[in-house]
Amino acid sequence: MTDSSQERDRQRIGELREQIQYHNNLYYAQDTPEITDDQWDALFQELKDLEEKYPELVTPDSPTQTVGAAAPAGGLPKVRHEARMMSLDKALRPEEINEFEARTKRFLGSGELKFHTMPKFDGLAIELIYDHGRLTLAATRGDGVTGENVTANALNISDIPRHLRTGDDLFSGADFPAHLTVRGEVYMEKEDFQRLNQSREEDGLSLFANPRNAAAGALRQLDPSITRSRSLKFFAYGLADPQATGFESYGQVMAALKTWGFKVESSEFTISDQDLTGVLKVFHGLEAMRENLPYEIDGLVITIENLALWSRLGSTARAPRYAMAAKFKPRLAETKVRDIDVQVGRTGILTPVARLEPVAVGGVTVSNATLHNQDELERKDVRPGDTVLVRRAGEVIPEVVEVVLEKRPVGLEPYKFPSQCPVCHTEAVRRAGEAAWRCPNPWCPAQVRERFAHFGGKNSLNIMGLGDSLVERLLADNLVKIPTDIYRLTLDQLKVLPRFGEKSAQNLLMELEKSKTASLWRFIHGLGIRHVGERTSQILAERFKSLKALEAASEEELTSLNDVGPEVAYSLEEFFNNPLNAAFLADLTGDELGIRPTVEEPAAGAAAPLSGQKFVLTGTMANYTRAEAKSRIQALGGQVMSSVSKETDYVVAGEAAGSKLTKAEALGLKILSEDDFTKLLAAI
Repeated sequence: MTDSSQERDRQRIGELREQIQYHNNLYYAQDTPEITDDQWDALFQELKDLEEKYPELVTPDSPTQTVGAAAPAGGLPKVRHEARMMSLDKALRPEEINEFEARTKRFLGSGELKFHTMPKFDGLAIELIYDHGRLTLAATRGDGVTGENVTANALNISDIPRHLRTGDDLFSGADFPAHLTVRGEVYMEKEDFQRLNQSREEDGLSLFANPRNAAAGALRQLDPSITRSRSLKFFAYGLADPQATGFESYGQVMAALKTWGFKVESSEFTISDQDLTGVLKVFHGLEAMRENLPYEIDGLVITIENLALWSRLGSTARAPRYAMAAKFKPRLAETKVRDIDVQVGRTGILTPVARLEPVAVGGVTVSNATLHNQDELERKDVRPGDTVLVRRAGEVIPEVVEVVLEKRPVGLEPYKFPSQCPVCHTEAVRRAGEAAWRCPNPWCPAQVRERFAHFGGKNSLNIMGLGDSLVERLLADNLVKIPTDIYRLTLDQLKVLPRFGEKSAQNLLMELEKSKTASLWRFIHGLGIRHVGERTSQILAERFKSLKALEAASEEELTSLNDVGPEVAYSLEEFFNNPLNAAFLADLTGDELGIRPTVEEPAAGAAAPLSGQKFVLTGTMANYTRAEAKSRIQALGGQVMSSVSKETDYVVAGEAAGSKLTKAEALGLKILSEDDFTKLLAAI
């Protein structure tokens, strides 16, 4: 393979990681996904294939080695799981179910396998801890190691027992253990979801894309009464350590959970002790009947029945080897394209959207479908007037799959993608190697509306009261043009707005004043720089301490930071070099507005034991996954870097360490074996 093709693959790996981490954050932390499940699956599979091709490029923070996304800063308290909450590997074709059985048999060496099947719920995974039968903690999965404490909200879900029942069933193990960790899924039934969206529509509120988003958003509210009002449901599906309770089969675990008072899935598709033929029959039967279930599903979970095999099979960095999720084909429907519009997003990306004749897809009426970008639109050759197939894979954003060419009217002209922004008419630009065209004008009205929402949003400056409807009114009345204008609003201007009043105006002004000293990372995130999410904003704030220092940072300084790659560095440079952005930042930090971001310093007292020390992990360790080792280091104040340099303090080398170890030896760096690493942690 040529050096140029290797470099392209290396760059593609970086791009895929950034894309997946961005979408993971939207899905897990913000409950606002932008792509479908099968689109995410395709990105993940491409990254997985490339990392298998170049194992030396695998890093502990790669999406293939981690689960979910870190809980957003602020909001609910964080909690560390006693044992990792993992994800499941996916089978995207029925044949992969056969491959799962064959692979498992090869791993074990011999033996007939029996399986347990259960519908794959489209909800939010949580963990419940019971001490002496009383619920003491409920936590979201988060990144698998750390989640959010949602105990107060879980107590408002009727399916979650506050106290366990003592069982006398043959398979229940009689009394429950003194300490029990139960795992399951919070979800919303289809009818409750439809009622919720209908109510929100009547109140003029934005609609939820699907039941999973509505359930996740309700569970992660700071106000438990919102959780209670959403009619959430819960299915228990397992224990963190089932073998410790003395059970021999997964079916026994499920029977015990039911005896102890949990609601478990009990449809005809949840079956124990099946062979592969039975599993395939259930898979095809469930796919045909999925619409008849009262809740959304997107596949079938297939689990090895014999618990003794679980420990033998073990797990990869992110998923157990004793279970998998077999996904269904995307749902399809046929309809006509009325028109094609181009929408402008917060970062200026131009996205073509097909306006459709309304059609029911999987029980939901669809009237719009994304066409992603110009390349996809032209590849599919979608034209206004075409008959198309639409899918709702993952129940998120519908997309056009293909044109039904035999139904295309004679003489239908191809759609011509605009060369200018459809809103401000600035010439669109496209970087080499990118699929998306963008409007380069940061103050394009379409971008400005989105910028306001992002700037004052809960994950940026968190300005309470600055909602979408108020922003629309302020823009329409020419009271604001750019986000800094909100700090110039007066009581007299605000109190006369429709449905506002003096009290609301005073509250907003107090919120605006409070936001002037918000954390620096919130200001950085609020700027809406491409590829700069919450975690990256926090890293940049911690390193550079001010917007001015960040603006002056070199590419080398930026890319030396964990989680900051060339793509992020380019976006920062592009943002700060734009004269309009420079004027905006000067206004933001000038004396008139009095905005002084706060730099969060470590708490007073003794420094963390590994504070300022830089680690690089390479190879495989017997007692730690990379994510676990990284978490241990960071908890003690250390930093985990992705590459070896003369600034590295320690290289932790496990089995089959590669080029990083070679470079560390050449630089004369301190190298720790797994035993050395364990001793270092124990000595602190």
